[in-house]
Amino acid sequence: MTLLARRDFTARELSERLIQRGFEEAAALGVVAELLRDGVLDDGRYAQNYVAYHAGRGQGPLRIAAELRRSGLAADLIEAALATGPEWSALARKVCRAKFGLQPPDSWAQRARQARFLQYRGFSSDHIRAATDVEPETGFSEP
Repeated sequence: MTLLARRDFTARELSERLIQRGFEEAAALGVVAELLRDGVLDDGRYAQNYVAYHAGRGQGPLRIAAELRRSGLAADLIEAALATGPEWSALARKVCRAKFGLQPPDSWAQRARQARFLQYRGFSSDHIRAATDVEPETGFSEP
């Protein structure tokens, strides 16, 4: 319970943590199953809180999903949590404007720099295209 008082854990993370601290595997798995049954542990709630927190820090859905997969969450829980997240294109636009200012990129080099930044943050190519205000057919957007 001391571990859960500090932060949320996925069921897998908590069982691994308990085993690392010297508890027998069967006992750790039994306790985790009981906590899941009582609603103290909830992987769906963990995923939604994780998405909300990291989206608030300007991270995109690809990066968040990769971290949640690393935590041992099921794909359906990850998809459901990402669906409850913000409008990702708007978030990419906000993150891009905060880093690079209000002016859209005026050269391919600047656009590439912005795209790399957003890609590192975990946004998809569609989100990046929306954030950099580039029209796919004509190149740069009209001022």
